[in-house]
Amino acid sequence: MNIIVQKFGGTSLATSESRTRVCEIIKNTLNNNNHVVVVVSAMGRENDPYATDTLINLAKNVNSQVSARELDYLMSCGEIISGVLLTAQLNLHGINAQFFTGGKAGIVTDDQHGDAHIIYVNNQNIVEALKEGIVPVVAGFQGMSEKGEVTTLGRGGSDTTASALGVALNAKIIDIFTDVEGIMTADPRIVDNARLLNVITYNEVCQLAREGAKVVHPRAVEIAMHGGIPLRIRSTFSDSDGTLITNYVSDSNNIRIISDTLITGVTYASNIAQFRINLSSKEKNQKLELKVFKSLALKGISVDFINVQPEVIMFTVPADAAARTIEVLESIDLYPDVEFNCAKVAVVGAAMTGIPGVMARVVEALTEEGIPILQSGDSYTNIWCLVKKEHMAKAVKALHDIFELGK
Repeated sequence: MNIIVQKFGGTSLATSESRTRVCEIIKNTLNNNNHVVVVVSAMGRENDPYATDTLINLAKNVNSQVSARELDYLMSCGEIISGVLLTAQLNLHGINAQFFTGGKAGIVTDDQHGDAHIIYVNNQNIVEALKEGIVPVVAGFQGMSEKGEVTTLGRGGSDTTASALGVALNAKIIDIFTDVEGIMTADPRIVDNARLLNVITYNEVCQLAREGAKVVHPRAVEIAMHGGIPLRIRSTFSDSDGTLITNYVSDSNNIRIISDTLITGVTYASNIAQFRINLSSKEKNQKLELKVFKSLALKGISVDFINVQPEVIMFTVPADAAARTIEVLESIDLYPDVEFNCAKVAVVGAAMTGIPGVMARVVEALTEEGIPILQSGDSYTNIWCLVKKEHMAKAVKALHDIFELGK
């Protein structure tokens, strides 16, 4: 059975016209002797009536302390609404479609409300539907715990649903349809000559996603990679082939191995606050580093880019956590210097390990543009620099140019 999983994002489902386009895509895939399993996100974007953020705000306007369990029931409604509407429209187009919640589709998760992890997929209901010639339309972003509770999978959860179903059904490919052509070497809204990546490895796209690229969630990529199922990022509104994510491609009778490239792309993340705590001689003897990070962890504050030196502790937090971070630090008698309105720019390349001179070129690109580097760091697969948000776009362009990633 040739099965293709097709996931459609919120903008692809926002209007009757866009859903008609989705119906055409599904019909064309069926006409090529494939079985199709559809996964849907909630309709629209932030602030649209049925978007996930809108539903969260609806509850929190009533009670800011609403429980994670109740929020999961509410947040799961967005995908149910879009799934039912698309199912109705598919049937109008002569396609025998049937809607499934995440639980009915066999997505079984742990009990972590709001950020549940999939434990396993029971594919029985979906397989039976496919055998009957039905196109299952599955609500993404949600599952059911082993206790029978509705759970949601966190940000990027619909991508994760698609990958999990793709692996469970041994799909030929998992198509992630969105409003962009595919994965680019940089954000085309910032870099005019950003180039579409036709093929990219699982490892490379995971690194891009972790460093700020928002085309696909890294958890979804990891599931597909472990299951050996190729992913493809495509635009609902274009006939482009998009970006294929795999470790090999077939060419006639040959199998071509796809290798990681030195520099895959440049990404960024904005709305970051940098914290700097200067330590006195007395404070250095009190193991304050441990106290700082334990205190922040207890309040659920995510800390990044940690740099601990004898005289100073530096780290960053999301801008919306800055006020809470200040409160926590002041509660332990620490008064940090805070640099608001920061952004991270990162050069990502899964094959840069052990290659000399990459960091030097990063520094060269930014200093030649007169961009101060507030903090920097690197790993096996990326080099990142913290800059002021006002310099972010210029920094992305400079890095894209120096590594000659453009068209």
